[in-house]
Amino acid sequence: MITAIVFVKADVARIPEVAEAIAALNGVSEVYSVTGQIDLIALVRVSRHEDVASVVADQLNKVPGVQATETHIAFRAYSQHDLEAAFSIGLD
Repeated sequence: MITAIVFVKADVARIPEVAEAIAALNGVSEVYSVTGQIDLIALVRVSRHEDVASVVADQLNKVPGVQATETHIAFRAYSQHDLEAAFSIGLD
């Protein structure tokens, strides 16, 4: 599995809509709004490097309101936390 971390600069007036549109793309597993120089961080998880290009260059960059992106490919994961399980502890 290939993980790409995509920093997204978005039209400030459209951040929620941009985030939802990005989250709906196949290959995007998570989208976070963040503070700092960028507005959103998207995690792309795909099986091939070609798929990173397809998701980011062909789809994510074309979402209305996306102004710029910067993509980082993860080499190695140092933690294997199951975040879904961690957040659902105690919930039925």
